[in-house]
Amino acid sequence: MSEKNPSVWQGFKAFLMRGNVIDLAVAVVIGAAFTNIVNSVVKGVINPLVGAFGTKSLEHYSSCLKAPCEVADDGTVTSGIPIMWGSVLGATLTFVITAAVVYFLMVLPMSKYLARLEARRKAKEGTQEVIEVTELEVLKEIRDALIAQRGSGHDQR
Repeated sequence: MSEKNPSVWQGFKAFLMRGNVIDLAVAVVIGAAFTNIVNSVVKGVINPLVGAFGTKSLEHYSSCLKAPCEVADDGTVTSGIPIMWGSVLGATLTFVITAAVVYFLMVLPMSKYLARLEARRKAKEGTQEVIEVTELEVLKEIRDALIAQRGSGHDQR
């Protein structure tokens, strides 16, 4: 039993020290902090813009499936069946804004950077291939010249 515990502990330690686990932990922490920023943008910018056309918060937009709909201030339904589509719209806007910011500020620049690195690597490989092809062509020419010399030497005998 004492042999089993150190091996389990060693395996757990190895698991925690993997790069993927640490990268994932960093991504979760950054994502949580980023969520606060996006929520602030939605509450501070998007909701007031929507409020210019109607209520001050998307949360208050709803439809009544079974009338009469009455919702208390604390959010509990007192009568009817309200459909709170405003909160769904708000969550959708938050998602779209988050996805757009992640794409335009993180994914797109990183993919352009990786494409440039790949182009440089291919250009470097292309240069090496040209050098190798040139050397191969020179060797073929030397071979052909030697064959031509042998051939002309045999004809002269």
